[in-house]
Formats: sequence, structure tokens, C-alpha cells
Amino acid sequence: MSPDGAALAARLREGDLGAAPAALNLIESSAPIEREQAAMLLAALSPAALGSEPHGHVIGLTGPPGVGKSTLLSALLAHWRTAGRSVAILAVDPSSRRSGGSLLGDRARIEFDPADRAVLIRSTAAGERLGGIAPATGEAAQALAAAFDVVVIETLGVGQAETEVADVADTVAVIVQPGGGDTLQFLKSGIMEIPDVLVVTKADLGQLADRTRRDLGAALRSLGARDTSLVAVSSLRPPQGIEELAEALDRHRARSDVPARRDAGRRAGALREFEAEHGRAGVRRLGGHRVAQQQLAGCTPGLDAGSLAAVLEQRLADADARP
Repeated sequence: MSPDGAALAARLREGDLGAAPAALNLIESSAPIEREQAAMLLAALSPAALGSEPHGHVIGLTGPPGVGKSTLLSALLAHWRTAGRSVAILAVDPSSRRSGGSLLGDRARIEFDPADRAVLIRSTAAGERLGGIAPATGEAAQALAAAFDVVVIETLGVGQAETEVADVADTVAVIVQPGGGDTLQFLKSGIMEIPDVLVVTKADLGQLADRTRRDLGAALRSLGARDTSLVAVSSLRPPQGIEELAEALDRHRARSDVPARRDAGRRAGALREFEAEHGRAGVRRLGGHRVAQQQLAGCTPGLDAGSLAAVLEQRLADADARP
């Protein structure tokens, strides 16, 4: 018997964290009947249905491989739990070509108390997205934000496609380490355009970390990124800079227009998935990207990504029906 999407949505709305694993299983399923139930769940948790955006702070945590994202996340998790905040972490892993499932099991590297029912850590597959995030990850973050105080998406961190996380997260934190050539790489790529918070790890390295921080600060100023916070941290025991980082993340969320940012992200995600399904030819049949974006912008605010995608599908059907 397929899980009841509407019932799971009701439990999440009531703050029942125990409903989260079943909801994630439903969202990640490819079975047609469960996809229908997942669509019901997501529609019931959309801002249009709730009357407001889900309260959880969705944070995208990204950076090059080996930079220490999981170690940093362990320290942040401990800080949030000490403050009494419930936390869900979606660790995006490379997909197994054979099974399609997550491969690395990043959650094994995050320190937490397995008995703590206010913490959920889940490995999720990147699917076909090299460096990006699968549609199910964004859907999962939306659902979890209705029940958890903090939802973190920890991404692969392998290149410019990481900008996709900006369409899902309220706040994006990009992590670099001293002396790894990351500063020059970031300057050359579009990823410097997405961080709301820029984090330099291994602050205990002293002058090397200080130089990296100065270089990145200069890079941000040259780009006119005045609203981007720059924080140096060390995850050694005792951790340093973790409280400052948590405050920077909260400060960004407090000054952001979260409903507008999330609406824009859902529209961008719906158009991206439409193009993945129908190709550039399908977008051209809608009139091109600009026309498709205008069509989505005219939709009722607060619709979930599935409903927005349905609008594009209907537009395509109407266009194909014309003589």
C-alpha cells in the first residue's frame, strides 16, 4: 500500500519529525503511484496551501571536494542543537551508475547522536547532475522546512553547476580552504556570484589563512558583493568561528525576502526540469526562455515546483495544438 502523501504532509505541518523519513522515501521514489502521492504531499506543503512559506531555514553548503564540509557541518550541527534547533541534513552524493542511489554515504562523516530525534541526516543521490542537485533534493528540502528549524543541503562541490543550489536555498555558504588555489579558481568561475556567506576553513593555519581571507575579501569588493559575509573558522577542538558563522547565516536570512527568493527559485527549477524533459526545442515551442519565464512569473505566488511545471506542460500542449 502506497504511503498517504496528504497524511504525511499533515504530520510534518504539525511538527512531527518522525514523519520525515517516510516523506523522503516517497519523494525519492520513481514508482508512478508514489510519485502521485509525493505530488500531493508537496502541494499540501506549498506556501499557497500553508498560507506562508515553511518556517525552516534552508541552507546550501558547498565548496571544493576535501575542503572539510562534513567536519564543519558537524560543528555547526552541535551548535544548532545546543541552541535547541531541530536540524535536517541532505548530503548530496555522486550517484551509483548501477543503482542510481547515493554512493559515498556522506552522512557517515558527520558527527551526531543517532538517538537524537531532532536530527535527521540523509544521503541523497545527485542523479545525472554533475555538481548540481537532483529535483528530489529540492523537493525534500521544501518538505523538511515545514517541520525542521534548519535544513542543510551539503552539495558535491565540483564546479560551476553548483549554482543550482542557489535556486533551492535561502542562504548559500561557499567554503574554501587556505593555500589550495581556490581563490583563483573562484575568481575565474561564476560560483563567486552565488555565496551569501563565504567561509574560509582551517583558520588555525595562521598567516596562510589570513592571506586567503584577505584575497577573498578583495575579490568580493571587486565584484561589488557588499552583502556577502566573510567568516574564518577552524573545526579543531574546540572549534573557532562556528558561532560567528551561525550568526552570519541567520543574519542573511533575517534581511532576505525569503518568499520572493523561494518563488524565483521554484520558477527557475521548474523551467530547468522542463528543459531537461523536452530539450531546447521544447523551450523554443514555448517562445523561448524569456517567454517561459514571463509565463511562470504570472503564476500565483507560492505554487510548488510541480504545479509550476504543469503550467509549462499545459502551455506546450496549447502551442502544439495550434494549427
